[in-house]
Amino acid sequence: MNQERQQIALITGASSGIGLELTRRLINEGWQVIGLNRSDWPKEDQTLQMAAQSRQLRTYKTSDLSDFASLRQALEQIKANEAWIDVLFNNAGGSFPELDYSKQGRELHYELMTVVPYIITMELKDLVKRGHLKTIIQTSSAVISRVKTFDPERLERPTQFRKLFGPYATSKLALSLWTEAIAPQLAAEGIEIRSVDPGGNNTLRKGKRSGLPILLKPIMKLFFSPPTHGAGLLYAGALGKYRGQTGILLIKDQIVEPKFREHAQTVLNRVHTLYQVEFLQGRR
Repeated sequence: MNQERQQIALITGASSGIGLELTRRLINEGWQVIGLNRSDWPKEDQTLQMAAQSRQLRTYKTSDLSDFASLRQALEQIKANEAWIDVLFNNAGGSFPELDYSKQGRELHYELMTVVPYIITMELKDLVKRGHLKTIIQTSSAVISRVKTFDPERLERPTQFRKLFGPYATSKLALSLWTEAIAPQLAAEGIEIRSVDPGGNNTLRKGKRSGLPILLKPIMKLFFSPPTHGAGLLYAGALGKYRGQTGILLIKDQIVEPKFREHAQTVLNRVHTLYQVEFLQGRR
């Protein structure tokens, strides 16, 4: 396969939900796709299985994206084997049913959806710079508009827990805040970065415990769009009318200012410190 004639996207959490539908769309359009996943591709999807056999679709596995040791190993493999990335989709995430912590000791939503995207961005930035589109898309959420109070000091170990509207919402907000804060630095290197809300999607899966409030589950089943909707919004956020703009947050395909912007630099400083002190030092 001639890589020089194809665009390359890396998608985290690409084997299910919105990430899977985004993978299918890009593969069907002739892109090469790199998946950074915990699980395998659906065996019944012959298109993806054939793409994997031809190396149009490539997979790097982690046992847990929020485990720095496992993440570090996967990222090293990507850097050793891939030539460039045109669009990096920091998509992996999830809402958890109770307060839980990563192997590093931080609240799991925050680690997975705020800290890990920063690590992936920093580690793969050079590959993005070698691409043609030089774009990073962060999967945010409209639920951040429901955040009433925001204390960067409590992100790592919150004192209270609410499904969806607690640590999940504040972690997504923190992601969008550091995205805004880092945009000028990345722009100086030729990289665009945007946060995109994929909208309401029915991503419920059998056998998986959900972090959704119990009253929201039947509403999601009946009224939420299939994950192709969210994949379309992420695709548009990367390749659509907002190309050339950086640091912005898109909700319903419109630019929205995130709340608590005064804390953006504080959040960025914190995730950068964690990257330097814990992730990079752990490599030695």
